[in-house]
Formats: sequence, structure tokens, C-alpha cells
Amino acid sequence: MAKYRRDRINDAVAQQLAVALRDLREPKITNNFISVTRAEVTPDLKLATVWFSCIGDREEAAEGMKKCSGILRHRLAEELNLRITPELRFVPDGSIEHGAKIAKILEEIIPKNGDGQSDAGQ
Repeated sequence: MAKYRRDRINDAVAQQLAVALRDLREPKITNNFISVTRAEVTPDLKLATVWFSCIGDREEAAEGMKKCSGILRHRLAEELNLRITPELRFVPDGSIEHGAKIAKILEEIIPKNGDGQSDAGQ
């Protein structure tokens, strides 16, 4: 399968899962603000790895998503016109937390002057 087709499928899976997560009424999902950061489908379309970030308990969010994976997969089958609907595997994505940690470290390192501008550009 051509890479550009897989890229389009990856984007479509991530987008449709983000929409489907908003409609679920599972408390483990609604109590944690979950955002799908990306999805990657295997070349044979049998497995999709979905990376997500959340505000709240990561383990609880992963449990809720695993519990609702059948519903989410059914929604994907309805929305996407694929011969095979992939099984879903959810992986927590720590990139947002990592970026926030780096931003905090940079704020401590780079001193600010009185008007809120950093002195680094001068």
C-alpha cells in the first residue's frame, strides 16, 4: 500500500476517534479530558495504534478506552469505508507533558525583564 494512502487512513482514524470519544458516556473517559494525538495503522490494516493524551488519570483513561474499544471500532467501521476495520490499541502519549516540562525549565533558565519580554533575543 502506498505511503500517502496509509497517511490519509492514519489521519482519518485519528480524526474519527476524536469525534467518537466526545459522544461516549463512559465515566472513565468523560472524567478525563482525552485528546487523540495520532494514529498509525499497520500496512495490512489489521491493527491501529492510537496515541492519546489526557488531563487526569492516564491509567483510568486507558482502561476506559480499552473497555469502549468495540464501540469505537464500530464507529470507525460506520464512518470509514475500509474493507478491514482495524483492532484498536491505545498508548498514552507523553509528548504534551514533556513539552510543558521543557517550557517550565526554559522559563526558569531565561530571565524576564520588567515588561514580560525575555532578554534572550537582545
